[in-house]
Amino acid sequence: IEAAALATASAALGIGWLHLVFKPLALAIAIFFAARRAMAAGTVTRFDGLLLAGLAASLAGDVLLMGPATLFVPGLVAFLLAHLAYIALFSMGVGMFPRRGVLVATLLIGAGMYAFLWLGGLPAALRIPVAAYVVVIACMAAQAIGRAAVLHATDPSARWVAVGACFFMLSDSLLATNRFVTPLPLASLWVLGTYYAAQMLIVRNARPRAWSKT
Repeated sequence: IEAAALATASAALGIGWLHLVFKPLALAIAIFFAARRAMAAGTVTRFDGLLLAGLAASLAGDVLLMGPATLFVPGLVAFLLAHLAYIALFSMGVGMFPRRGVLVATLLIGAGMYAFLWLGGLPAALRIPVAAYVVVIACMAAQAIGRAAVLHATDPSARWVAVGACFFMLSDSLLATNRFVTPLPLASLWVLGTYYAAQMLIVRNARPRAWSKT
């Protein structure tokens, strides 16, 4: 939490060297604790592997997006892979997209956001990569919300995972708006604040309550 706060504050205040340290450190710490918990249990399960894959891909995306504009698409791909890992993670025990109405809703929201970016000046070279990313993150959010709907009675923490997924969509929407449509005031604060909230909610709450002692 402290590393995420320092990464967010340093970006908002324009302290570049501090941001370069703490932005990757925040996810690296999350990976360390997730890996330590998996090893303490004596075996790395599919759950642990998918969570670590999502975090590792997110860390790669963080690093790439700190680089020059030419690394934007590789960074986008890294986060797309993170969302695919989270989709697989959130499907464990509930299946793929258990609430189809939710999937339709998130895809419609994604389509609306994509249209907003297109009309706002999304570069032609980025239209296909961004479209693919929008579909995947909308599916990730739908999977998390559907999971929460299925598990609400037995695992209330699933709701926080769904909140985290929605924060992820919000963070990326703010980032894209600031980058392609119009500069937002204190953009780094809102983009990174919602992003780190999303990751923390997912990491802290994704493990099903029934496994909490395993």
